[in-house]
Amino acid sequence: MKNQLLVRFLTANVVLMLFCVVASSSAKVKEASTSTSTTSSIVVSAVGDPGMRRDGLRVAFEAWNFCNEVGKETSRMGSPRAADCFDLSTSSKPPKHVMHSQSQSQSQFILTNTTTLVTLDPHSVNHKVTEADNKLGVGKPFPGLSPKALNDPDLYAADKQVYLGSLCEVKETPNSKKPWQFWMIMLKNGNYDTKSALCPQNGKKVPPFAPGKFPCFGDGCMNQPLLYHQPTSLSSSTGNSNTNDTMMRGGFNGTYDLGSGSRGINNSSGISYFEVMWEKKVGVGSWVFSHKLKTSKLYPWLMLYLRADATKGFSGGYHYDTRGMLKTLPESPNFKVRLSLDVKQGGGAKSQFYLIDMGSCWKNNGAACDGDVVTDVTRYSEMIINPQTPAWCSSTSLGNCPPFHITPNNTKIYRNNTANFPYTAYHYYCAPGNAQYLEKPYSTCDPYSNPQAQELVQLLPHPIWAEYGYPTKQGDGWIGDARTWELDVGGLSSRLYFYQDPGTTPAKRIWTSLDVGTEIFVSDKDEVAEWTLSDFDVILTSPTT
Repeated sequence: MKNQLLVRFLTANVVLMLFCVVASSSAKVKEASTSTSTTSSIVVSAVGDPGMRRDGLRVAFEAWNFCNEVGKETSRMGSPRAADCFDLSTSSKPPKHVMHSQSQSQSQFILTNTTTLVTLDPHSVNHKVTEADNKLGVGKPFPGLSPKALNDPDLYAADKQVYLGSLCEVKETPNSKKPWQFWMIMLKNGNYDTKSALCPQNGKKVPPFAPGKFPCFGDGCMNQPLLYHQPTSLSSSTGNSNTNDTMMRGGFNGTYDLGSGSRGINNSSGISYFEVMWEKKVGVGSWVFSHKLKTSKLYPWLMLYLRADATKGFSGGYHYDTRGMLKTLPESPNFKVRLSLDVKQGGGAKSQFYLIDMGSCWKNNGAACDGDVVTDVTRYSEMIINPQTPAWCSSTSLGNCPPFHITPNNTKIYRNNTANFPYTAYHYYCAPGNAQYLEKPYSTCDPYSNPQAQELVQLLPHPIWAEYGYPTKQGDGWIGDARTWELDVGGLSSRLYFYQDPGTTPAKRIWTSLDVGTEIFVSDKDEVAEWTLSDFDVILTSPTT
């Protein structure tokens, strides 16, 4: 009998030890990669929230002026940085001092400084960011704010983003070396008052110049928007806690038209509008982000994207310390992007709708950016899926084409090879304005719309992109053709042309921003774009994949 007890005791301890080893190994795998296993492979994600499936959402908002700064805050709105970050818990006993939410309506777009906890039995939403945090503006201190930023709108916004990131930050294990913060909603106003001299030219300060080149209705045209927030809350169609129909919903919306004076601006004629709403059933599937962007006569050039940005350092077009979702920065060619996109309205002929937009920064000599805006260069590449977007690159407009195209089998085709160069695969290529060894003919990018020089490689659907899973013909992924895409962004970006000074070591193509959305480029009438995005993920692949 004693021997039997001893055997049972030893067996139980062995099982316990095995369980601890497995649990420890699982934790290490999660910390390293947030991996998910399938029947055939392990998928390693670069983002903190793979596929947007985490119930406890982390999402933030930022608004930029024409040169990706703030310039001046809008009255009563605070600095144009905000966040909606929360944890979801389930309990049989609701906590005290809570707000019960049973339904969702437009009238719930309210601002409050007290609501931090929302409950609908048995679930509770514990908000990490208060509305007082979101309303912080110049002159109001907060932890981590540098003294020189206190009254500087540009520096204040940068510090505020870092502060909001600290409130939202997720560490998957207590000693995590790869914390992450949030998905980022980015809104940008394309108006530029050239008499203001606010925007540098390729990173260098320049004096005012005559208007006419950029849209602007006069003084104040570069304003930041009115921003309204609907904190994420809970709703149920039945009100029965025994059924699994609890929905989580929240959003940001607003307008650039400061005189509109109303939140009921969605359908107002002649008024600009933006909206991003998110919703998810508790425990089921992906968050669905519903976007809407509307231009107006006063604001004809607007941009709205959902971004996965670096969790520290720089991100695409942003020369301050950033916060975001990319806990591992993807490097060409070893990553793919998976997403589901449903375009409802396209935004008109001027809407450059990006199925995927990648952004990074490196110098013309291949070195990593270091914050020197005179020598740093923002690099972008976008796949535009609006079938109304033409190819500006052609055999008669070689300056709008990259000097060469590289095929999947690494064959280089020069742009003067009119029989073989895929002109219609490119909307537009422009070189950085601070490049010194450009091959003629060339076109340089707009020198004012980034804090430093920039380079653009804008693509269009074409059979040449088929091997990468990209659209191959006009209309792919457009209105009525909702799809889930798996794009070999790493493979394609490794073969795109980007300028570099002759004889220098090739830059490591490490991407700090990946995003989806549209740029309605100086519309000549009011236009509306509307789309949903879900399942967003950045998948790291091995060099042999």
